[in-house]
Amino acid sequence: MAHKKFHLGYFTKFGATSWPGDGTEFGSQWADGSYHKELARMLEAAKFDFIFFEDTTIVGDRYGGSMELDLKNATLAPKLDPLPLLPLMAQDTSHIGLIATASTTFYPPYLLARLLSTIDSLTKGRAGWNMVTSSEKNAALNFGLEKLLPPSERYDIADEFVELCKKLWDSWEEGALVANSETGVYVDHTKVHTVNFEGKHFRSRGPLNTLRSPQGYPVLAQAGASDRGRDFSSKNAEVVLGMMTGGVKGMKAYRDDIRNRAEKQGRNPDDIKVFFLTPLNILPENGEVREMTEADKQAAFEHNIVMASSSLDIDFSQYDLDAPVPQDIVAGGHTSALEHMKKAGREEGKSLRDLFSTGKGGSNARFRGTAQQVADQLMAVMDEVGGDGILIEGSGYNHQLPALLDGVIPALQKAGAVRTEYEGTTLREILREF
Repeated sequence: MAHKKFHLGYFTKFGATSWPGDGTEFGSQWADGSYHKELARMLEAAKFDFIFFEDTTIVGDRYGGSMELDLKNATLAPKLDPLPLLPLMAQDTSHIGLIATASTTFYPPYLLARLLSTIDSLTKGRAGWNMVTSSEKNAALNFGLEKLLPPSERYDIADEFVELCKKLWDSWEEGALVANSETGVYVDHTKVHTVNFEGKHFRSRGPLNTLRSPQGYPVLAQAGASDRGRDFSSKNAEVVLGMMTGGVKGMKAYRDDIRNRAEKQGRNPDDIKVFFLTPLNILPENGEVREMTEADKQAAFEHNIVMASSSLDIDFSQYDLDAPVPQDIVAGGHTSALEHMKKAGREEGKSLRDLFSTGKGGSNARFRGTAQQVADQLMAVMDEVGGDGILIEGSGYNHQLPALLDGVIPALQKAGAVRTEYEGTTLREILREF
């Protein structure tokens, strides 16, 4: 049986990826970049499209007004900035894409456009930018702001931010660099232009003083869940992150919606790849499964509730964790995520403890079984959804790397469901191979 061919990404952070643990796991020493350099080599050998770095700029204290649980479980902190890490990872690899997160709320457009252009050159055209508007109140305070604007206004600003960045990236035409020793001309000045951008939120004269990078500009990624977020994704993003909500039917509906919105905005929907983020639970062939200890379960619960408190801007410690999810909770952050929680409480009687006790990452692994069984499950879902890719949650699950790389990926490759070789050289070319 021929399977729908799909792309693979790996979701992680520039932080502690092996906690809790005994200190001997792969990734236990991460701050010098050596873990992620080795990770890039391993995932490139398996022919992944890209490694995707989430990021935040806070130490979480929204839950109970304390930083204790965040720092105890290495949930939101410590983290280092992933942008400088990308060129380091590119040194020993040649194809795998490298995507990092940066906020349109806190960066000046010119500064970020210049930085990302530089990184795209240093990675030889394998850079990507995960465009976020940020949702944590403490992040605003860290940057001298009293509060964050409402989500819709942050997206309006982000639209203009991206528009300006593209103009700055295009301020250098293809072929501007001539380096002609006979004429003595290094750059053709007729191919470098000011942009004189004046918008509602930003102004910039331009041009950038960098060279045009190999891709022109990095691959743009975004996770749009709300209606406004989906509009932003379908207008700007080339990689869209979807959650595995609503089962296969919900996944297909989400992908179809993004593609339909993109087409209405004059884009080719095939230029957008929708990736669905999920953990995997790969069981050993001998059936010996290590059950979670009570300490493991408590650590997972603490991780999840700290993550949710920060991203939703809600102090969940003030609610009865064992009662059905309250319907009067108001989020300051990811409103769409809260609506899913309320629905679970309303229709299924789920409590906050139920929702936050489902394992690190806040989701039961839909894909569970031996390596072959997980591969079969992935292929079945992608066949039905129609594409485009799976973003495998790595942070907290990197102990499964051997089973993933030596078991699941070869099974997918044998079935023809994922690539066995790269054809393109830039990240954008690799994403558009199929």
